Amino acid sequence: MGTPEFPNLGKHCMVEDCRQIDFLPFTCDRCSQVFCLEHRSYVKHQCTKADKNDVTVVICPLCAKGVRLIPDQDPNITWESHVNTDCDPSNYEKVTKKRKCPVPGCREVLTFSNTIKCRDCTVDHCLKHRFGLDHKCPGPKKPETTFSFMGGVSRSRKDSPSQRPGQVPAGSSRWSASLLSAASSFRASTEAGIAKLGSEFNRAFQIAKEGAGPSSSNGSGTGEAEVCPQCSAKFASVTALVDHVQKVHENTNNRGGVRKVTIDVCPKCSRGFRDPVSLVEHVERDHGGTSRA
Repeated sequence: MGTPEFPNLGKHCMVEDCRQIDFLPFTCDRCSQVFCLEHRSYVKHQCTKADKNDVTVVICPLCAKGVRLIPDQDPNITWESHVNTDCDPSNYEKVTKKRKCPVPGCREVLTFSNTIKCRDCTVDHCLKHRFGLDHKCPGPKKPETTFSFMGGVSRSRKDSPSQRPGQVPAGSSRWSASLLSAASSFRASTEAGIAKLGSEFNRAFQIAKEGAGPSSSNGSGTGEAEVCPQCSAKFASVTALVDHVQKVHENTNNRGGVRKVTIDVCPKCSRGFRDPVSLVEHVERDHGGTSRA
């Protein structure tokens, strides 16, 4: 077989009835034997290991799963192993049940090529009912466009009853926290200003009332009577004028709406003035320009 130059050239076919020498032989990938061109297929040389690399899958009628049969193993053993370990009958409906179009009366099965998802209601429909009017689309969910600030603040206060007045809730946003802190600081400063103004007014009124007694003789010695700026009544002393304004005009403010007038008292002679400019001119003219008692 072969030539002196190529001694291994060509091989005989392994089929007994053939035994033909072939210079381009074929090796079977199952039984690893050499055959000629005519007997190269599994059927022609009746290969005993033709099903060695075959993949055979059987669909289980209980769970609809594929069971691969092992070539060198008995199919009954493979089936019994699947039933005892992997078989799940509850999976049958999930695998075999086909999705259909949700439109009432439509029996179209939804597949990869005829399924359209509505961009408003995000539900899959068939091509026939892909538009919103065809499947009565409810439309997209409308977002909340209004926001009740006071309602949000009250809800946050109810959720945290043990919270301090100046403490900001942990879940609130940055802008609401800054707004609450600004409101708290503004309220605190306003209350402090009102309290300071009330204390200053009470202190000035008490000083004027206490200083009017001993210096009333000096004021009356000048012969000038104190005149009420609202009813033009005359009084001999500032104390009497102040008592008259408190008893008569401050009480009538609640009933008749009479405008309340502030009276400035001279610290030197205890004379009352409705206009602060008149008080300054009086001090400069009668007391030598100094207002210290």
